[in-house]
Amino acid sequence: MIKHSPNPPLDSTSLQAVAQRAIDYYLNPPAETKRPTENHRLFTVREGLNAEVLLINASEDLASAQVLATHLAFEVDGTARRVALGICRMLEGVELLVNSAVVQCGTEQERTRPTHHPD
Repeated sequence: MIKHSPNPPLDSTSLQAVAQRAIDYYLNPPAETKRPTENHRLFTVREGLNAEVLLINASEDLASAQVLATHLAFEVDGTARRVALGICRMLEGVELLVNSAVVQCGTEQERTRPTHHPD
């Protein structure tokens, strides 16, 4: 049978390049980079944050959780109300501890901050 179009010319340079990439892929794989360890947590804490910033954010979150629990306590009755109020009390206690730690961090930073004496 006669073809209506001639065979395209073979471009040996592109064929060589494709063959070399295939060989390199299978025979000379790139050095594996160390993958970060896989964790299944949904949230992580950004590295490099100082303790005061972390404590302030924890304090804000505790205050929000305390408001949610207080709101819930006034929406339910009986045992559920007592449980919600118990959660409120625990959150208030933890919030006081975190706020105390924030104050201590601020005090320590004031002590370690270099003082500037004008001449």
